[in-house]
Amino acid sequence: MENALIDITRPISNGSSYSAEKPSCETYAETPAYFEAALQDAERLLKYASEVGTEVDSSVRDHVLHARAVSHGDWDEETAANLLSALAKLAAQLKPVTAESLKTYSDETTKATIRNYWIVAICLAGITVPFSAVSFVASALAASIRSDIVVANDLAVKLRTKLGPPLPTPQNPADSDGAILTQLQQFAATIRSIDERARQLNVLMAHGETDPYQKFRKQNDKLHEIFQLPKGLNDWAGAADDKIMVYQDVRYFAQSLVDDMSVIYGAITVCILPVLYALLGTCAYLLRNFEQQMGTRTFILSRANSARFLIAVIGGAVVGLFDNFTIGQGASIPPLAIAFLVGYGVEVFFSFLDGLLQPLTKGRANAPAVS
Repeated sequence: MENALIDITRPISNGSSYSAEKPSCETYAETPAYFEAALQDAERLLKYASEVGTEVDSSVRDHVLHARAVSHGDWDEETAANLLSALAKLAAQLKPVTAESLKTYSDETTKATIRNYWIVAICLAGITVPFSAVSFVASALAASIRSDIVVANDLAVKLRTKLGPPLPTPQNPADSDGAILTQLQQFAATIRSIDERARQLNVLMAHGETDPYQKFRKQNDKLHEIFQLPKGLNDWAGAADDKIMVYQDVRYFAQSLVDDMSVIYGAITVCILPVLYALLGTCAYLLRNFEQQMGTRTFILSRANSARFLIAVIGGAVVGLFDNFTIGQGASIPPLAIAFLVGYGVEVFFSFLDGLLQPLTKGRANAPAVS
C-alpha cells in the first residue's frame, strides 16, 4: 500500500508531481486569442444578468471571475474548460440576449449604421413624397381635362348643329327658349375650366408646352373677351363660332399636356416610384426592427441587410410591371402599396412570385407524359 502511494506522488522529470485528488493541468505557452474573447463575452452576459436581476449559479460566476483573475497569467486547460462551460450556461440562460447583441448594444458603430439608415429613409421620403404628390395632382388634372374635353366636344357639336353658320337668330325657333343660351354658357365655362387646368398642368410639366394665350394673360379685358360671352348677346351663332375657335386652341394645348404627362409621369409611376417605395419599406423595416430589438438588447447587425436593399430594388421594379394586385377575397391593392410591402417584408414578394408560378407548375404536373 505504501509502495502504491509513493508511486502515485513520485516526482516526474519536469519537477511537477501528480496528486490523487487533483491532477495538474498543462498550461498554454501562448494563450489562444479566442480565450480572451470568450472571457469578455462571459463577462458581458454576467453583467447583464446582474442588471436585470437574473440569478446565476455561483459556480458559473466563480468560473468567470477566476478566468479574469488569471487572464494575465498562465491559462490552463481546467480554467479554459470552466470558462467555456460557464459561457455556454450563461448563453442558454439569457437567450435570446447574446454576447454579440450586448456588444452591439454599446457599440458606436451600431449607432452610426442606424444613423445612416435614418438619413437614407429621410432622403427617400424627401424624394418619394413630392414625386407621389406631383404625380397624383397631375393625374387628377389630366383626368379632369379629359372629362371636360368630352363635355365640350358634345356641346360644340350640339351648338353647331342647332345654330349652323353665324345668324342673328337661331335657325330653329323652338330653341329660342333659353336652352341654347344655357349651352353657350356651359360651353364657355367648360373652356375656361380646361384652360385653367391645362395651365396648372403646364406648371407641373415645367412649361413644356406653349400657352396659346400667354401674351394675353396679364390683360384682363382681353382675356374676358376671349373666354367670356359678350354682353347683350344677339348673334348666338357668331358667339358659338368664336368660342369653338377658342376651344380648338385650348383643347390642343390641354391635350398635348395630357399626352406628355402620360408619358413622363407614367414612366415615373411605373418604373421609379415602385423602387423608391420598396426601398422606403426596407428602411421602415430595419428601423422598426432596430427599435424593438434594441429595447430587448437582442439587436445584431447583419450583412443580410444590404441584400435586403437589393431585393427591394428588384421587387419594386417587378411590381411596377403590374397594374394592380388582388389579395385575399377580392381586395385590390395598388402597385405602390405592394412595393412598400415588398420592401418591408420580402416574404410578400416571394409569396407573390410563388402565386404566379403555381398555375404553371400545376399545368406541368397535369400534362400527359410523352412516351
